[in-house]
Amino acid sequence: MGIRDEKLAVVIAGCHRMLNRTPGSHNFATAFCQVEETEVVAVFDLGADTRAEFVSCWHDVWGDIPTYDDYPKMLKETKPDIICIATRQTMHAEQSALAAESGVQGIMCDKPLVTSLAEMDNLISSCQNIPLLLALDRRWFERYIVLGNQISAGIIGEIKSIVAYGLPNLINHGCHWYDTLLALAGDIEPVWVSGFVDDFLAEPEDSRRRMDPSGRAQIGLANGTVVYVTPDGLHSGDGLPISFEVVGETGRLFILNDAQQSFVWKSDNPSQIQPVELPQDIAVWPAGPAMVRDLVQAIKTGSRTKCDVDQARRTTEIGFAIHESSKKIGAKVDLPVTERLLCIESFPWGNE
Repeated sequence: MGIRDEKLAVVIAGCHRMLNRTPGSHNFATAFCQVEETEVVAVFDLGADTRAEFVSCWHDVWGDIPTYDDYPKMLKETKPDIICIATRQTMHAEQSALAAESGVQGIMCDKPLVTSLAEMDNLISSCQNIPLLLALDRRWFERYIVLGNQISAGIIGEIKSIVAYGLPNLINHGCHWYDTLLALAGDIEPVWVSGFVDDFLAEPEDSRRRMDPSGRAQIGLANGTVVYVTPDGLHSGDGLPISFEVVGETGRLFILNDAQQSFVWKSDNPSQIQPVELPQDIAVWPAGPAMVRDLVQAIKTGSRTKCDVDQARRTTEIGFAIHESSKKIGAKVDLPVTERLLCIESFPWGNE
């Protein structure tokens, strides 16, 4: 497997969000640092200053690790066990395929996954025989895990629908909304999408909403359940916190402020709404090392991660399906989407 000193060798592609030691979203170096089974052995980035700053920041942990501006050369010379791909989405499909061909044992990929469904097909194909971890970190948030378990245990009976609020865009961040929706619904396969892309023509030419607008949609699941996403509005600043309303046969579950709060209403006691006790984070971004441990476990056992090829496929396809449905004035689009070439590059990212 190429384990050095009983550790899995990790290379990082795209390190501009990892130039400090503060744990937080996208700082995957802090996550690998907290997992003893892994060791970062090289880094790729097109920015020479960025590479130097990364080595300086992490020198006392991993020493003078080699840095590269040539991704294939890095794979060939370091022969890693794990590749962490944190470059812009325009690079993900090709970098994943090259990593798989080089013999990596697992791939961690930052969001959004790709720029088109054709790229997604290629990336998913590359990862059929190795675990993929798409870093949609709410899969590893303890508070969402607890809520998912309570829904599965029947806290509000059989799920009839779910509404997700505050969608800021359809691709870049939208994948978090779709993936959490599907997780709360029990990971039932989505089979159709009907939706509209927000009108962005009044937006300034340099507005990010022109590149990756928000929208609204209905998503039909294989068991007949329909879930919904609603936009955050055209002029709401940084967007509304991700929130959900889960409608069940015997009640409703309100998940507010990214699951920092939750309340349950039950039809047999309609005059009361009760708070749901949720675990509090005991560290900053515990989902980071939890993701790494999940990938390590999948490599060692030959299993899959919590957000592997099936979850990555579903959550990526939905955003592009909303675009396709909007072109057809909101008509239902069956999944998988026939049009695989629509390209949405979303936002610039780092030095890539």
